[in-house]
Amino acid sequence: MTDLLYSEEEEALRAAVRDLLTDHCDPADVIARVESGAAHDPVLWKPLAEGMGLAGLLIPEELGGQGATHREAAVVLEELGRAVAPVPYLTSAVVATEALLACADEELLGRLAPGRTRAALAVGLHTAPDAGFPAARLEDGALHGELTGIADATTADVLLVPADDGGLYAVTADAVTVTGQVSLDLTRPLATVRLDGASGRRVGDAGAAVHRALRAGAALLVSEQLGLADWTLTETVRYLRERKQFNRPVGGFQALKHRLAQLWLEVVNLRAAARAAADALARDEDADVTTAVAQAFASPVAVHAAEEALQLHGGIGMTWEHPVHLYLKRAKADSIAYGTAGAHRETLAGLVDLQAP
Repeated sequence: MTDLLYSEEEEALRAAVRDLLTDHCDPADVIARVESGAAHDPVLWKPLAEGMGLAGLLIPEELGGQGATHREAAVVLEELGRAVAPVPYLTSAVVATEALLACADEELLGRLAPGRTRAALAVGLHTAPDAGFPAARLEDGALHGELTGIADATTADVLLVPADDGGLYAVTADAVTVTGQVSLDLTRPLATVRLDGASGRRVGDAGAAVHRALRAGAALLVSEQLGLADWTLTETVRYLRERKQFNRPVGGFQALKHRLAQLWLEVVNLRAAARAAADALARDEDADVTTAVAQAFASPVAVHAAEEALQLHGGIGMTWEHPVHLYLKRAKADSIAYGTAGAHRETLAGLVDLQAP
């Protein structure tokens, strides 16, 4: 039977990532960065991706990566979710990397492994793993068209663009026009990518690569949602212990205890779902079913945790200076990333042959 508990190595990785984020990703700094309009933090990305080698976590050692599994990547994403870290880890080190692994493109994987090159899959963030996706038009060897809702395209060095000939093409960022879109989650910006005769190198077949990439994104997004929910629960409990009303801690009121207990149960179950999804990917067993189950459960829990944190913090939770709004926006944005909970339930019904009457 599979052991979903964290190993000693995974706990050591968690401690190292949390220490780094504590030093370089203070909530006030994240708020200041999104206010500046520069969502991504290069000062944080460098030690995370290059210093710790986490950009190449899923890349084989012979290509310069760490040769780790999705379980380790999930631990990293838990911590990034706890900090709402403004770095393109999920989109570059997981989704784009998985697409390139499906294509066995050693050249680009070797460039992504050290973290100095970042990539983004030019498929809308809202796209579910089994859903169709727009493709660029290929004419005389050049790519044309407009793709919208592309996460982290504004800081990508390479874009992986699906084309209507069924291929996936690597296109350098300076060959396309990237225009930022208004997005709810300011720490994970979206953009429109316009291709006007851009040249690209075919790296493989788009169908299998995009499915594998989006499935990994959906499965490991659950770990990010777990980290987010865990932080909001922990901070809410801490605040309610300190906040007093009628000369007693607010957390002592029975109605609030019940709400926190219910939320704790949801977060515990979310942790089980996140670990199962990461482990299924690592073993490549029942990954489609486990991902669909985990995503169908994760999004409502993460949103609920963030909403409860905002409400139970009272007036201070409504202020821009308090970071809880960052978590609520990330939770809301994550709830439609790589497919909604409803879309994953429909996928699950088809996978286990439980279609509606």
